[in-house]
Amino acid sequence: MTAYTSHLASEIATQPDDWAAVLDRVEEARAVLPRPGESVAVVGCGTSYFMAQAYAVLREQAGELGGRTEAHAASEFPAGRSYDHVVAISRSGTTTEVIELLTTLRQRGQRTTAIVATEGTAIPELATHALLLPEVDEQSVVQTRFATTALVLLRATLGEDVSATIADARAVLAEDEDTALAGVADAEQLTFVGRGWTVGLANEAALKLRESAQFWTEAYPAMEYRHGPISIATTGRATWAFGEVPEGLADDVRATGAHFEHRDIDPLADLVRLHRLCLVKAARAGVDPDQPRHLSRSIILS
Repeated sequence: MTAYTSHLASEIATQPDDWAAVLDRVEEARAVLPRPGESVAVVGCGTSYFMAQAYAVLREQAGELGGRTEAHAASEFPAGRSYDHVVAISRSGTTTEVIELLTTLRQRGQRTTAIVATEGTAIPELATHALLLPEVDEQSVVQTRFATTALVLLRATLGEDVSATIADARAVLAEDEDTALAGVADAEQLTFVGRGWTVGLANEAALKLRESAQFWTEAYPAMEYRHGPISIATTGRATWAFGEVPEGLADDVRATGAHFEHRDIDPLADLVRLHRLCLVKAARAGVDPDQPRHLSRSIILS
């Protein structure tokens, strides 16, 4: 793996170890997260919202350990809808939209849990319960290990065996860069697609490249790709699928001249491979991946 000197590079590299370590906290997490069968809303902003999308689908598919689950951007929370439990994800603990929502929900007596990296901030103080993950806080503005570690922990609370996820991520990080990123490192544009819980990962992948490298990306549910977005595909561009690939999609992409990228590994580990691409694209663009333009660690509105 090429040695990139940035906080982002260091934080990307710790992810498999972070995921393995957080498994010691599964029972602690279950104690403050929604109980099986409860109706749940999961909220966040940016990356946290995309992790919420993934968790919502996984929880709905978790059988007896899950239940009806919706994901919402904190600013778009459906005011007239009721839930047994609301989960808020926020690395910084200071995001304005999440603070405003939790303030309103607290006044209503709503049961809430905040998953936060930064201790002593407003969001965990406003929630009924807090699940703090300071061990995976980050110095880079661009989120990686907090978001992925939170999602691994949430997956484990739903009864998933994530050992293969961790092993796949270790392999991705150990792989030679030229092999790991063949077909995508030189692409002039990337579109990400997913199905079910990996739609959130596709959204997150596109955001990561935009933030870290100012690179042109798009993201869609995989079955929606042929309903218009495929028109952007052509020679020199690539479409990257996370998880299940709809029948015929790879052939349809290749027919445009674009490269189709997919690996049969855990989709979250494949997101780590995308993180490696972020470092390459940022270096080639001559931009600082730790400090994306127009962005800050937390969006605090006046």
